[in-house]
Formats: sequence, structure tokens, C-alpha cells
Amino acid sequence: MSRGLLSLTVLLGLCLFAAGGCGRSDPEPGQVDRARLLDTDGEPDQWLASGRDWRGTYHSPLTQIDAGTVDRVGLAWTYDPGTSRGQEATPLVVDGTMFTSGNWGRVYALDARTGAERWTFVPEVDGQYGRYTCCDVVNRGVAVWKGRVYVAALDGWLYALDAKNGRILWRTDSFVDRKRPATVTGAPQIAGDVVVIGQGGADFADSRGYVSAFDLATGKLKWRFFTVPGDPRHPYESPEMARAATTWSRSSLWETGGGGTAWDAMAYDPKLDLLYVGTGNAAPFSWWDRSPGGGDNLYLSSILAIRPKTGRLVWHYQTVPGERWDYTATQKMILADLEIGGRQRKVLMQAPKNGFFYVLDRATGELLSAKPYAPVNWASGIDLKSGRPILTGEAEYRDGPALVYPAASGAHNWQPMAYNPDTGLVYIPVIEGAMIFAKGYDPAGRTLAEKWNVNAVFVEDYPRGGVPSLGLPPLAKVLKGRPYPARRAVLRAWDPVRARTVWEAPEPEFWQGGVMTTSGGLVIQGRSDGMLVFRDASSGKILRALDTGYSIMAAPMSYEVDGVQYVAVMAGYGGAAGWAFPPGSAANKFGNENRILVFRLDGANMPARKTIAVPPLAAPPRQPGTSRDIALGERLFAAHCSRCHANVDRSLVPDLRRMAPATHDAFEAIVLGGALSANGMGRFDDILSRSDAEAVHAYLIDQTRSAYRGSTQGKIPARAN
Repeated sequence: MSRGLLSLTVLLGLCLFAAGGCGRSDPEPGQVDRARLLDTDGEPDQWLASGRDWRGTYHSPLTQIDAGTVDRVGLAWTYDPGTSRGQEATPLVVDGTMFTSGNWGRVYALDARTGAERWTFVPEVDGQYGRYTCCDVVNRGVAVWKGRVYVAALDGWLYALDAKNGRILWRTDSFVDRKRPATVTGAPQIAGDVVVIGQGGADFADSRGYVSAFDLATGKLKWRFFTVPGDPRHPYESPEMARAATTWSRSSLWETGGGGTAWDAMAYDPKLDLLYVGTGNAAPFSWWDRSPGGGDNLYLSSILAIRPKTGRLVWHYQTVPGERWDYTATQKMILADLEIGGRQRKVLMQAPKNGFFYVLDRATGELLSAKPYAPVNWASGIDLKSGRPILTGEAEYRDGPALVYPAASGAHNWQPMAYNPDTGLVYIPVIEGAMIFAKGYDPAGRTLAEKWNVNAVFVEDYPRGGVPSLGLPPLAKVLKGRPYPARRAVLRAWDPVRARTVWEAPEPEFWQGGVMTTSGGLVIQGRSDGMLVFRDASSGKILRALDTGYSIMAAPMSYEVDGVQYVAVMAGYGGAAGWAFPPGSAANKFGNENRILVFRLDGANMPARKTIAVPPLAAPPRQPGTSRDIALGERLFAAHCSRCHANVDRSLVPDLRRMAPATHDAFEAIVLGGALSANGMGRFDDILSRSDAEAVHAYLIDQTRSAYRGSTQGKIPARAN
């Protein structure tokens, strides 16, 4: 499917839901309700919500595929969505129909038996919103409820679609202020009679977080909960905001929004009737600029329990008071009933970015346990009485660069973890590593809309000699001989009752896929190298590594139709760490065409994929700029372009060292005029002048000439001089 992408389309497949359309008598599609969600154990063949059940466990009770049969797993079917960006959603399967989402907020409804397309939906999204993403044009899933499929498009429009045919039943704008560079990548959450969605954007120091709740039937706004207060010169929207404002300086940088965006994790307990929302990082990160005089800055990096009927806060827990390291609490939450301290407790579990695994009483917010599940140096522990971290002071970077771990990528990011009630273990896709943090906010500029609001780089990538022009000292001066965790990924099995690691397994690359687990005694995870790995849930031993040929980030899922168990996963590399494809990744070797991959016992072998060659560098054009132009272009490129364009041989978006002559000719039209906005390359004429664009072009030509000279070991041809 071409990227006529951004015109609104509803395509009906050949096999319609209408009676007799396929010779089957499937029930009305998408009929998920409260009764079914409360009885998911009674329907082990279904996967009704993102994490399968209302608890968000990512656990399937199915057992047909187990340690004794996993060697027989083969390909059942594949589906080509026609895209080549990151894929982060976990499909749902309801009564034989698979519903899932893709780039920009597309939706796919497929026959779960065969992969036959029933319908697809492509939202009408302004490609300019591709410019506003920190982390690709991804989408993390849909919600299905009473014959409707709910999805949020990248541009913040929330849709209710007819599960029978993909027809739009209603759509509503979830954004408050379209002047700020916000996007939506998370899945909607059903909570009682409302559907709830948040937004992202705080990485650019120009966003105020909130979640919005809409009537399931009509799309009418029922309530909106802001996660941080606004300027105290204006009335507060709620009592919660008035209370939160006491934890901020009155002279805070209100114009930057404050951050706290709820860009992913939500959960709902239908028995307690509580909606749980995880909030994100600060905007800007620098606490001293954002809120002079300090303060906890509620409700940044917090877990909020909200009454969905009213939108009122019941309790909150803040994981990082005065957040300043991009330590979001937006990671997936799991609801479970565990025996803690000799008592049965209804708990909420989260492994947020900050490296501590939290167990909270989900009815009251009481902190029951908080232990590090990864190396940390910003805090030595969490005081269980106060719930506050015990800061070490080692990670403070106000007065100069600091060694900080976990990194800004977090010890755990958006990739789902899973809980297996049979083993009692939580399986966490852990990221270890350390970064050098330095000031990134410019007080003179006040706001850095669309620029990263912190300078943070992995130790392995930090220039050994520093960057004197930016005031960054040599690495040895920052490290001062201190050890730090190497950048790597680990699948870690965590006992939430004893708060300890039971087993762990290193991964080949630091950015790996989400996790699911089964009552067949398995933990299943995709990897960037294309392997779908089946492990023993008790020991971590690899039972099978199936080479799919496609890089995988999303969490797998499992379902059963006609007595056959299937395992499905969405494949496609991208997201926050996917701009440059790792050398060992399938995306690097074979390309990044997306797929939905579905497996079963006694399925077929995966078709071999052909290795693709790196295209040669063409002779570069004449350099029109001066050395001063090139230096300016380098700074502008770093500020506005580098977060997407890695300019390496294999990457998610074009390597600009390989621009065709026609692209060079159209450079201004692309950068300033938005000629390629349909591809997600938005226009920049609001922040770049014509001379700025010329400087960026000069810098890219300089990079092209250097790369060409290095690749040929010779001189640039005269015609290019």
C-alpha cells in the first residue's frame, strides 16, 4: 500500500462481515463488554485488550504450544501493511477477527485464521505531525468495545470505528492547544463509560500534560485531567491543580507547559472503578530553570488513580519528585492480587524508567515495595515510609556534566513487560546503560520548542576529548574513574513479592522487543535481529529461536481459533532508538518492510529474505557554501534535523548524504515548503529562514563530499567541485 497514506480511506476486503460473506457464521464483530473482560480466564482463546485482560498481564492461558511442541512452530500467515516504520502495537483478537493499529493510526481488521483483510482504515493526518514526534510515527494499539474500534491518530484525533466495516462512527479532537507540537502514539483506554487518551510532546520543552475522557457512544468530552498546573495568573482547572501548584515555584516557566504528558501507560480496574494513568517527564528537564526554588512539581513522573465517572483524583504516587532525568512513569502497569507481608493485596506493579520496581496497593496508593531492578546511581533506595527516593547527588548536572544511570532511555521503556501467575514472575525487557547529562535548556531562549530539552548521550558515544565549544569536558574528567554499567539489554525475571531477580538473559542489542508469557510455560519475545525467542518461563533457557527475518519491537500475543493456537507479532524497527539500524539487525540486513507475523504448530518455514546492498554514494554536487555556512548548518542540523536523520548507511528515514540530484534541486521546497510532508517530512519555514536552509544544505553537501571521499579513497571528480 503506497503512502496515499494520509488521505482518509476505508477499504473493505473481499471477505465482508455480512452474513454469508465467507460462508461462516461468526458473531457480530468486536463485542467486548464488562462481563467478558471480567471473565477472560473463561475465554483463554481470546485476546480482548492490549495486555489480553483488564489486568494488563500479557499472559495467555493457552498451552498447546509448550516446551514439548515449540520445535514444531512454523509460519501460519503474514500480512503486509505496506509501511516501513516502527511497529509497537500488540494485536487484539475478538471472536476470530484480529484488530490492530499501525503507523499514523492506521487500523487493520483481519481474519485471524488466514490473515485475509476484512477492512482497513487510514486516518487523514497532516504529514506535518511527523515533524512533531520524538520517536517515529508509531501507534501502540486499539481498544475494542461493544462493536466499536477506538484508535487515536498521530495528530490527536480520536476515532470510533464500526467493527464490522471500519466506517467512522464519530471522531473528536483530543488536543487542547494545536499551537504546541503534540502527538498521540498510545492506545486508548476504556474505563467504565468513557474512552481515555493522553498525548506526548514534553521532550521538546513545549507541552503540558493531560488526559481526556470521551463518551463511548457519542465522542462528547466528559472530563479532562491536567497532570501539571498552568500559570497561576489564571484560574486553576480543578482542586487537584490548585494543590499541585503549591509544589511549583510561582515563577516557573509556565510558557513551556511543564511536561507530564501521559503518552502511554494506562490501566483500569473495573472492580474498584479506578483508572490508572502514568505521567511523563518534565519540560524542560532542568529543574532549576523550570521551577526556580525547587519543589516536587506534581504530577510529573507519577501514577494517578482517577475516578472515571468524575475525573477526580483518588490518590497519586510520584516516582521522581522534581523530575530532571527523563524518568517517566509512563511504562506499562500490571494489576495483580499478591500476598505481601502475609496479607492478600490488590496491587499495581510498574517498572518505570528510573530503575526501581514499584508495588503499590492499587486501592489506596500505599507503597508496598520499591527495589532496583537495574543499576542506578541517582538514588540509593526508596524510603518506604515517605515513599521518596533517597538521592545520592551523583546524578546532578546543574553545575556541570554528570554520569547518570539509568540512561534517559530508561531501565525499561514502552516495551510491555508480562506477568505469569503460574510462576509468579514478572518478565521485564531491561535496558542497562549510563549517559552523560549536561544542560540542554537555553534560559535566554526561554523555550526550545522542537529541540531536545536536555543534552544526554550514552557514555559509549560521548567524545573522549569532550566538546570544548559546548563546554563539555573530556570523558575522563566526567567519569573520574567511576565504573558504570555498559549499554546492553537484558530480559530479567523479577519476583515482585521477594523483590529480587530470579533469572536474567542478556540480549544481542540494547533495544529489544516487548514480552508475553503463557501457561504453556513460555516467555516469548521478539528481537531486532529478527529472532522470535521462546524461553522456559522458570529458567530463561532458550527453547527455540525462530528466525523471522524481520526486526521486532512489539510484544507478541496468542489466541486460538478452531482448536489451533496461534502466536502473532507486529514486525518493524523504529521508535526512539530505531533511527539508525544496528549492524546486526534484520532491518539493516534485509530492509524494514513491516509485517504482521502469525505462527502455529506445524506451520511453514519462514521464506528466506534477500540481503540488500548498501547503495553506492553518488558523486556529490558542487559546494555552494562557505566554511561559515557549513558551521551554521551543522548547528541547525543538530538542533532540528538530527533527531530523525541519522545519516548512516542503514536508517529509518533517508540518509541525506545520498540525496539524488532532483532532491538537491528541490531542497528548499522540501525543507521550507513541505513538498514531502505526505511522507512525514514536515515544513520548517516557521523556524528556519531561507539562508538557514541554504546553510543546512551546505553542511549536508560537505558531509556527502567527506563520505564520498572516504568511500572511494580518491578525489572528488572535477565535475563535483
